[in-house]
Amino acid sequence: MSNNLLKGKRGIIFGALDENSIAWKVALKAHEQGAKFVLTNAPVALRMGEINKLAEHCGTIVIPADATSIEDLEKLVNQSVEHLGGKLDFVLHSIGMSPNVRKGKTYTDINYEWFQKTLDISALSFHKVLQTCMKLDAMNEWGSMLALTYIAAQRAFPGYGDMANAKATLESIARSFGYYYGIQKKVRVNTISQSPTVTTAGAGIKGFDSFFGFAEKMSPLGNAPADSCADYCITLFSDLTRYVTLQNLYHDGGFSSVGVSEAVMGFLGAGEESKA
Repeated sequence: MSNNLLKGKRGIIFGALDENSIAWKVALKAHEQGAKFVLTNAPVALRMGEINKLAEHCGTIVIPADATSIEDLEKLVNQSVEHLGGKLDFVLHSIGMSPNVRKGKTYTDINYEWFQKTLDISALSFHKVLQTCMKLDAMNEWGSMLALTYIAAQRAFPGYGDMANAKATLESIARSFGYYYGIQKKVRVNTISQSPTVTTAGAGIKGFDSFFGFAEKMSPLGNAPADSCADYCITLFSDLTRYVTLQNLYHDGGFSSVGVSEAVMGFLGAGEESKA
């Protein structure tokens, strides 16, 4: 049900690839809540997805852009502002890729050229998006810029590889750049640390199915689904969260605050203590 939380707002959504991607679901929710926006992804990714179908449903256009290219980003931002008829109110950065993880390189034997690509695609691209928007004065005051991250930025997760380092950098960029953007334009910059989610990107991580089940047992509310993450993104684009900035916000069913659960320990139903 629409409450018109984003009525009159304009934005850019990076990373919608297919119906499993969180960015795709955010686009659907933003459209439902009255927003106008442009969809974008890397040219190579567009060939693999069905983003044109999403654009048609949402009554918008797709502007291809390599998020690691300043030239591409400047064209994207300028064309988006022109197409939407005004400055932006929100941006979603839902971008992440590691050549090392994709090609099965272990963290202790990574290819450093690939590592640099991981950092550029998954983290530095957010700085480039922020910097481009600031230099072009493309954001309205009290706008919201948001990136998706994961708790591996703070904790060791075997199999997540150099993406963990990229996510740590991503979160640091949000805090550091968000400070300056807040002073200059009252723009909010945050990251959402989402539960393991069945997406095209997530499925590429070795042992993902096992970890997904582990996180489900660890989280009091269970893993947060992609649809709920999209809802959370919408609240952070809205005026209801005007004073939330520089935060890494956990959307993970409580996983981040649990040391160990009874389910994991095998104590479910083992007595009165387990029911307390």
